[in-house]
Amino acid sequence: MAQKLVVGNWKLNGSLAANEALFGAIGAVAGVDAAVCVPFPYLAQAASSLRGLALGAQTVSEFQTGAYTGEVSAEMLAELGCRYVIVGHSERRSLFGEDDAAVGRKAAAALRAGLAPIVCVGESLAEREAGRALDVVGRQLDAVSAVIGASALARVVVAYEPVWAIGTGRAASVDEAQVVHAGIRGWLAGRGAAAARVLYGGSVKADNAAALFATPGIDGGLIGGASLAARDFMAICRAAASGA
Repeated sequence: MAQKLVVGNWKLNGSLAANEALFGAIGAVAGVDAAVCVPFPYLAQAASSLRGLALGAQTVSEFQTGAYTGEVSAEMLAELGCRYVIVGHSERRSLFGEDDAAVGRKAAAALRAGLAPIVCVGESLAEREAGRALDVVGRQLDAVSAVIGASALARVVVAYEPVWAIGTGRAASVDEAQVVHAGIRGWLAGRGAAAARVLYGGSVKADNAAALFATPGIDGGLIGGASLAARDFMAICRAAASGA
């Protein structure tokens, strides 16, 4: 069985001094794969300072080159040493208008450059209460598959992030997470990508990580606020190693 994967998503946080202190306090943990996805301006600093952790970015352009002011291509990220890039995070979808089709195109751009896209999927509270969580996640995954093709799905990391649990302090229960993860795994298996990693994200903390990572079908986590505190991030990584 593959090692679990823990990915820190710093979002719009950081400074050169604070980053250096954080990089000095985090490092590789035996038995778990770990990465941090930092804001674009800090990628070079992270690439030179990380100890045993992979580097990632938080979004990417669907375009490779051209007159697209402000965009950052997957090839640029790869050149800076990125291995992963998050695509389709709920904040990108809700705040910046990225729809399912755009997420698929960004995943394709990442794969083209040799990056592993971390494709975020998840339902809103209203969709969950309407019993539509699996339908929503399936629609989001279908849109990615339509662009990249089923044969490329094994190179994708899926992150299930219920929108109602992101930044709210309310994580999905183990049972709630397991149901959706089982649905995602069934979807992937039906397309020949059963080996793809499926992470959980949404208010993962040091005190709930062990229970989540011990849940069948959860291959690690996409960590928001807790990834900015070295002690918490390292505790989550150790929990993932223990739950492998």
